[in-house]
Amino acid sequence: MEYGLIGLLVLIADIYAIIKTLGSSASTGAKLLWVLGILIFPVVGFIVWLFAGPKGSNPRLA
Repeated sequence: MEYGLIGLLVLIADIYAIIKTLGSSASTGAKLLWVLGILIFPVVGFIVWLFAGPKGSNPRLA
């Protein structure tokens, strides 16, 4: 049961990362590589994206 919940959380995190990547101002090639990395390595890809992924097109600091 707990593995299903963990899998669901990983899926939600990966979908979030892919949506943010596609909405970023990075080049098309960079977006493609990031999305492939997230899809092929779901957990590691998300963690790497979290720290080094392309940032949004209009970041705001509070």
